[in-house]
Amino acid sequence: MPDTDPTTDEQKPRSTAWQTALTLLQEAEPPFIPAGAHAMTVVIAFPPGDPGTPPHRHSGPAFGYVLEGEMLFELEGEPERVIRAGEAFWEPGGDVIHYQDGNNRDDVPLRFTVTMLCEPGKPMLTLVDDGELAQREALRAPRPS
Repeated sequence: MPDTDPTTDEQKPRSTAWQTALTLLQEAEPPFIPAGAHAMTVVIAFPPGDPGTPPHRHSGPAFGYVLEGEMLFELEGEPERVIRAGEAFWEPGGDVIHYQDGNNRDDVPLRFTVTMLCEPGKPMLTLVDDGELAQREALRAPRPS
């Protein structure tokens, strides 16, 4: 071991990069999070042209980020929109139906990450049946023709 006194060694200057390293992608106020809720982060990958998950809901809020490709995204009460690589999205969860999360392109894969807060004792994802979709049709935003 070298015979040096660490108190006399020159101290490296601290980096200041942390002061400008943060880029805000989105901010949201999630609904109340009950005690016992848990969080999970997953990566979803859909091949080119895949329609994604059928209409569903999450028991709690979900925050996501598109890593690659383009997602066709639609929540109940909101018009469908395209979210591209490098863009973030969020949904409140609960009773809100998530209609679309499929790959908007037929030439490249779609990969996105989602962090979900799951209500205690409830599944992370529940598919919505055709009967409920028909009952709630008026809550869906008009779709492009």
